[in-house]
Amino acid sequence: MRSKRSLGLLMALVLGGQIAHAEPVAPAASSTPKQTVRIYGFALGGVLLKWEDAYRALHPEVEFVNTLPTSDAAFPGLVTYQADLGTDGGEPAITEALSFWETRGYAASSITVASGAFDVEGRSNGPVVFVQKDNPLSEISIDQLDGVFGAERNGSLDGFVWTPVGARGADKDIRTWGQLGLKGKWAHQPIATYGHGPSGTTRFFQLNVLGNTDKWNPNYRGYVETGSKQIAAIDKDRQTMGARYMLSQELARNPLGIGWSTMSQAKDIPGIKLLAVAPRGGGKAVMPSQASFADRSYPLVRNIYIYFDRKPGTAMEPKLRNFLRFVLSDEGQQLVAQGGYLPLPAAMRQDQLAKLD
Repeated sequence: MRSKRSLGLLMALVLGGQIAHAEPVAPAASSTPKQTVRIYGFALGGVLLKWEDAYRALHPEVEFVNTLPTSDAAFPGLVTYQADLGTDGGEPAITEALSFWETRGYAASSITVASGAFDVEGRSNGPVVFVQKDNPLSEISIDQLDGVFGAERNGSLDGFVWTPVGARGADKDIRTWGQLGLKGKWAHQPIATYGHGPSGTTRFFQLNVLGNTDKWNPNYRGYVETGSKQIAAIDKDRQTMGARYMLSQELARNPLGIGWSTMSQAKDIPGIKLLAVAPRGGGKAVMPSQASFADRSYPLVRNIYIYFDRKPGTAMEPKLRNFLRFVLSDEGQQLVAQGGYLPLPAAMRQDQLAKLD
């Protein structure tokens, strides 16, 4: 606020005609017009904001307008024409894929911009598989996981399209340990199954293991992340519906059980052991680790996506393409690592860059 003295001086100058006819000073013209990029979704644990700051240092003409409450906001922002880009830690649900197609007549486009972390909590950890420590099983394939955790199905979901591809009969169900190759006293024992309840991680497991269906083994017991917002108010104290309770109090005490969860939920829980996992269709089983998640040799590493609207046969808007190319650059991927996620391997980065052309 100006003082009475300064206001009086200003009035005197005006009345004296000293500035009454002064020309207004126009701001300096920018040689590059401003460009706005609207982003809905989640902030990737701060990585998105780091990308934006670094990119603005190179391109000060670009302004980012963020709406970042959760991954669940990505598709609503795109579907309602409020977003140019949608940051999402998972694959679209059927309602998301369908609503985008119904408003556009084609599917949303996307690139993968990072890998989910091995054990950093809250960084889209991929599923890992456990058995009780005395169980002799040491590895399992994706096909066998489908047999153990899944059930007979007459089709599978491709986006929002129901297709006979991926159907399988009950003959592929695996219900005893002998079907996984265990001998002697184990052979005819039934398999008890444990895992997560409804969540993004579960949707990933369904997509990559169960043919993108909800056909589970009838004895499957689902839990949610311990300490998360999904824990019911009546269970806040004991958290018996949490994954840590499941791993420590149920699976660790049941030699006939097999369960999947994440390393962030399994930290420091005794009595369970990890299984190596082989890819679908054959190949070497890989033990989950920081290294196998980073090079993506482990077959159940999650993706972090940026979705966008690109009509087939058309070029991307330069302002979006250039920003996404930066995200996939060496500098952009270094910022991924600083935020607790895993950078993409070089070959995968090239595949994603090609999608922008």
